[in-house]
Amino acid sequence: MTAGSPIAALVSAAAEGDQSAWNEIVDRYTPLVVSVIYKHRLRPADAADVNQTLWLRLVEQIGRLREPEALPGWIMTTTRNECLRVLRVQQRTHLYDPLSETDALESEQMDAEVEADLLAVERRQALRDGFAELTDQCKRLLTKLMTDPPPSYQVVSEELAMPVGSIGPTRIRCLEKLRKTPAISAFLGSPATRGGVLGAARLGQ
Repeated sequence: MTAGSPIAALVSAAAEGDQSAWNEIVDRYTPLVVSVIYKHRLRPADAADVNQTLWLRLVEQIGRLREPEALPGWIMTTTRNECLRVLRVQQRTHLYDPLSETDALESEQMDAEVEADLLAVERRQALRDGFAELTDQCKRLLTKLMTDPPPSYQVVSEELAMPVGSIGPTRIRCLEKLRKTPAISAFLGSPATRGGVLGAARLGQ
């Protein structure tokens, strides 16, 4: 992501005291925080403490982040570190043996799962941001076609007053517009996501 990315803009606004920016950051990344906490199997009270501590630390540090666009990674790492701190304090984990292959494997698996969750959060947000930039016609059409189970073209034609023969071509054009929105383009440009977001979201199938 570039310095002018939506995330960097949110961080800058929040650092200046913009409450709406803070609210959007919390809404956007709470699922990631919850996912990291869940994987550490904390008790409800400990989980609540970690969640609160994470956001308090972000309030303290948001104006000092060297790379604002790296906020998701900062949140993930800080949450994980706080979870480990709580587990150590509570003495609820076995002693870590740096030579233990089992411990190393479990740690790698947890890191991979958290990275996947981070990617999913970013993908969903990119899709929401990109979708918001589409025309009303595209929004209505894609919303109809993405319901589960998807309606027949005849039903869509009747509900949206579109010729049946135009639904398929219009859908393709709308998806292409979605792929070209700044939000989706930035997400697809990330090394971790290049080439797969829309397919994973089943928008192109």
